[in-house]
Amino acid sequence: MNPYFSAPVARLQQLAEPLTRRWRGSLLQVGWRLWLKELRGCLPAWLSVRDIPEHRYHWPLTEPVAKPAGEVRQVLVLAPSAVLLQTLPLPLAAARNLSTVVGYELDRFTPFEAEQLYFVARQERRSATHVQVTLVAILRERLDQILVDCAALGLQPHAVDVEGPMGIDLLPAPLRPRQRPAGKGLQRSLPWLCGALLIAAMLLWLNDRQRVLDVMREQVQQQKAQVAEVQSLRQQLLNTRGAAQYLIRRKSAQPPLAALLNELTACLPADTWIDQLEVNDGADVSFSGQSAKASALITRIKACHSLENPQFEGVIQPDAQTGKDQFSLRAHLHQEAADAPTTDTP
Repeated sequence: MNPYFSAPVARLQQLAEPLTRRWRGSLLQVGWRLWLKELRGCLPAWLSVRDIPEHRYHWPLTEPVAKPAGEVRQVLVLAPSAVLLQTLPLPLAAARNLSTVVGYELDRFTPFEAEQLYFVARQERRSATHVQVTLVAILRERLDQILVDCAALGLQPHAVDVEGPMGIDLLPAPLRPRQRPAGKGLQRSLPWLCGALLIAAMLLWLNDRQRVLDVMREQVQQQKAQVAEVQSLRQQLLNTRGAAQYLIRRKSAQPPLAALLNELTACLPADTWIDQLEVNDGADVSFSGQSAKASALITRIKACHSLENPQFEGVIQPDAQTGKDQFSLRAHLHQEAADAPTTDTP
């Protein structure tokens, strides 16, 4: 044992030893066993299906024993007169290893040596200074002969008890059936169960992580959609703002219509009038009318500060009724301020 743990374990054993001695053979232990027995009797059939039935055969046998059907625990029951039965008061220290202590003292308690007997020592009660032990012994040669006779009659007992029943087993250890240690199946299946629980825990953890990731992914997609919507609205706002600023710049770059009419009135000669005037979004000005000298209008219009690149549209035609020339002109509004940078330009 690891030296770091040997001292604490020894200390725990020392602390538990008085409790163990008081528990063995106490009324509480007897009551506990009786309660467990009653509890087993209350179990439903589907829970107690693994309990092996027990058949008891009293010695001496009077007839051959038929082989039982199925798995049955066969117990040979001896009469009290066939065994040596004694009640021994022993020191409390003997309770630690009762069978070994009684085995050493058999020659004192019986007229036989330990090698001549099969025996069972069972603790019954204890006091402050002594422990009461029941000793059940039988000669080896006698029990061996009984077992031979039983085998001849078809009985191979799994245990040898004494009438009462006393609940002991005098059968020699080599002849006792090998029993599966209690809890051995659980011990073998426990690693597999732990492994299965570990795998289940890992799968549950992974499933929870995947669920969290799915929720986060969905939230990210929703946020992306919201961001895209905000970007679209922002772009629309920028486009609308740019268009509004463009229209404002175009409007501010173009002279007012009253100023344009006033300038045309100053530029055109007195013998010229305008029938139609149109200003489109492209800052082009189209106007038509009649003039005594229509061919000289290009030179006159070039003197207008607000107009540039004047040119005739179509041909000049004389009007027979008025004696003047009909003309149609197109010019471009002068926009020096239209391309100048402003503080509102994004």
